[in-house]
Parts: sequence; structure tokens; C-alpha cells
Amino acid sequence: MPDPHALDQLTQLQQDLHALRAQRLTPHAFSAAARGHAQLLAALPPRYKEVLLALLDRLEAGALFTEESCSFSHQGLADSLQLWLDKARAAISG
Repeated sequence: MPDPHALDQLTQLQQDLHALRAQRLTPHAFSAAARGHAQLLAALPPRYKEVLLALLDRLEAGALFTEESCSFSHQGLADSLQLWLDKARAAISG
């Protein structure tokens, strides 16, 4: 049975991603919130944490860019975070 606290944190992270995409949440606030979801990260295989932290590092570094560029895409990074969320939900749900 999935950890209900991990599922709650996953749901909150999904809502935070929607807020990030709508620019109601800053990249740094999203990153801080995501890093704080200890129960979610503990419920997943270690590789999930590694991938999420790498994505968050890119998000924080990309906050310096105000627009899309050939080397950085806000949309592409948000899409990668959504893919991570989808895979994390599948892993937790079994």
C-alpha cells in the first residue's frame, strides 16, 4: 500500500508545478518546496531523488534566464518535471 504522506506530497508537488507554469510560484520557491518533500523522496527508489535534484538544479540555474534560449527552455524543464511526477506516481502506486 502506498505511503499516504508520500502521495499527499506528490499531489502538492503537482499543484506546485501548475503554479510554476502559471508563474504564480518562482523557480526557487518550487525548488525549495520539492526538496522539502522528504517522505515522497524516501518512498521512491534512490535514482528518483538524483534525477529530481538534477532537474531542480537546472531550474534554479535557469531562473537567471528570462526567456527561452537555445541552451535553456523553461517549457522543456517543466515538461521534464511533469514526466518525473508521472513516473514517481506510477512507482508509488505500484
